[in-house]
Amino acid sequence: MDPQSHSQSPPPAAEDDPDAMPREQQQREEAPPGYVPPMSPEEVAAVEALLGYEFKDKSLVGEALTHGSFYLPYRSGDSTYERLEYLGDGVLTCLVSREVFLTYPDLPPGPLTRLRAANVDKEKLARVAVDHGINRFLRHKAPKLEEQIADFVKELGQYEYHSNGLLDAPKVLSDIVESLIGAIYVDSKYNQEQVWQVFRNLADPLISLETLGKHPVSELLEFGQKTGRIVDISKDGWVKDTKVDVFVDGVLVASATYAQKKEIASNRAAKAALDKLKEMSGQSDVQSAPAEAPEPLDELDHYGALELQ
Repeated sequence: MDPQSHSQSPPPAAEDDPDAMPREQQQREEAPPGYVPPMSPEEVAAVEALLGYEFKDKSLVGEALTHGSFYLPYRSGDSTYERLEYLGDGVLTCLVSREVFLTYPDLPPGPLTRLRAANVDKEKLARVAVDHGINRFLRHKAPKLEEQIADFVKELGQYEYHSNGLLDAPKVLSDIVESLIGAIYVDSKYNQEQVWQVFRNLADPLISLETLGKHPVSELLEFGQKTGRIVDISKDGWVKDTKVDVFVDGVLVASATYAQKKEIASNRAAKAALDKLKEMSGQSDVQSAPAEAPEPLDELDHYGALELQ
């Protein structure tokens, strides 16, 4: 008998074994505690395609998209997006300041500041992350983050440009846009024009003077000043039942609840009150109301007030 006939065939390759451990998990098991595997070349290339920028140092992509929770159960390591986020935040503030300054040569500092803020705030940058699918490459282990992102995406379609404080954008979404901007800034040898070209494409359309909305609390307070009515936004009940009430001339006009942040509840209550006041006055914009003696609000009793979840 041929002795070779008793020789055993080689074991199947790992990728052919259905019970084989995934490569990333295997790397974790074999690596020292706290080890974080690099992003695959395919993932890096996909991110580069989204950004329209090819990195010389590919490791910056993984660093810019790694949340501290990705290290769990170990302590967060050095390769998280925090330092790049810090840098990107500063770079974006500078570049957008320049853009609005040059675009509106006669605009005073107040409106320029509001324009800049609207284009670099948490919600605007979170929109950029979602619109381009950047959030799909975020490396994290935060248990509720995907649910928060899904809720944000679901509500986003209600507002064409910006909700002006009505939405609670997950901060991590704006963080990774800033960190990627910081990564491009470093990788391009601090070339601001290259960074601006990438961001300008991602953030299109930028919020302009024509599309800049007004914060509902500010608008409501302005309405009170112009019409001589006393507006009171009461947050006393928020700690107990996460509710904020809006009173006009002592009459409850609207309420809103939001458990996560008092500020969001206040904004939603103010918006609901504005909508109710517009409905009552028959005006499309309460800002245009004449500064004359206010009409009584007796017809709007406690039970006629709006409540917004």
